[in-house]
Amino acid sequence: MHFSKSLTLLAALTSSAVARHGHNALHEGHLRRGDTGSTVTLTTTNTVYVCPCDSSTSTSIASISTPIPETTSTSTAVLTTSTSTSTSTSTSTSISTSISSSTSIELSTSTVASSTSTTAAASTTSSGASADWTSVPSSGEYCTTGFGGVTKSSGSGDTYVGNVGSPYGTNIQEVSASEASSYKYVVQFQGSNTEAWKVVIWNKIGPDGKMDGWYGKACHSFTLAAGATKYYAFDTDSQGGWTAAKASIPTNAYGSYASTWGEFDFGSTANDGWSGFDVSAIQAQKADLTVQGMKICSALSDGTCSSITKGAGTVDNAYTSALADKGGIGGNLVAGPVRLAVTLDYCG
Repeated sequence: MHFSKSLTLLAALTSSAVARHGHNALHEGHLRRGDTGSTVTLTTTNTVYVCPCDSSTSTSIASISTPIPETTSTSTAVLTTSTSTSTSTSTSTSISTSISSSTSIELSTSTVASSTSTTAAASTTSSGASADWTSVPSSGEYCTTGFGGVTKSSGSGDTYVGNVGSPYGTNIQEVSASEASSYKYVVQFQGSNTEAWKVVIWNKIGPDGKMDGWYGKACHSFTLAAGATKYYAFDTDSQGGWTAAKASIPTNAYGSYASTWGEFDFGSTANDGWSGFDVSAIQAQKADLTVQGMKICSALSDGTCSSITKGAGTVDNAYTSALADKGGIGGNLVAGPVRLAVTLDYCG
């Protein structure tokens, strides 16, 4: 798929399919056995997370004023956190991280000014988040609660490495319907109308640092009951895919997931924050296995969809094995929040 910037979507492709996707090409897992890419080093960047996602909890962080020299520096600040929970009793706890807790919180600030003052305060009310999962916070600030550390990006083109979370896989998490609107990149999975389906989600880069996340190395797995809905939030600069099937996920002779795929690239650092997605039947067709129906639509104003019905009877803006080398297929989304609605067992 191609974004308007004519960049390739972050992909690990076979020699016959290199650069077939745009925006740092999505990663159809067509690498041959033993050709899963070079090992990469993942570097973790420490992050202070401040964002309550439970409507019954309100958390605030006091204003921090830290003198900063003209050059970049890192300073440690004492944070005072006050938490109150709305139940039959009210509890208020004040914690000074440098006095009553053995855990210190490090706030890293980079600036060219002689001093800086940082104030952080958030709640589901003040952020403007809504129970409607397609809405976005009116404050423009997004929740990161529950995500792990952010791994540093590296490489370029097909070998680009984005964020895989530290610990591995913590760049992806399930969230409740009421929490979903607080996060920047959200996927809603809607189950089959008739049967329970198994779903797995993977990072493009596997836990071993190679481009082999789709070789049975999913970092999230769940069963979606008939008619059920689940929500997953993804951290910035995450690339990977998901697939779904009845009972269990089929694989090909090399161990690659071989049912219909959904592919994603959220907030790519290499591409100025753009995002992309598509549905692909390439793996299933190459393995002569069943093509499951799947539809992915942007639920925001853009409204772009990518879909394939069972057996690839109808293909709309999606990949088949015959289109493996073609670019420009799927959704290309400008920098900003993303809401993707995924329909499993899609019949058209």
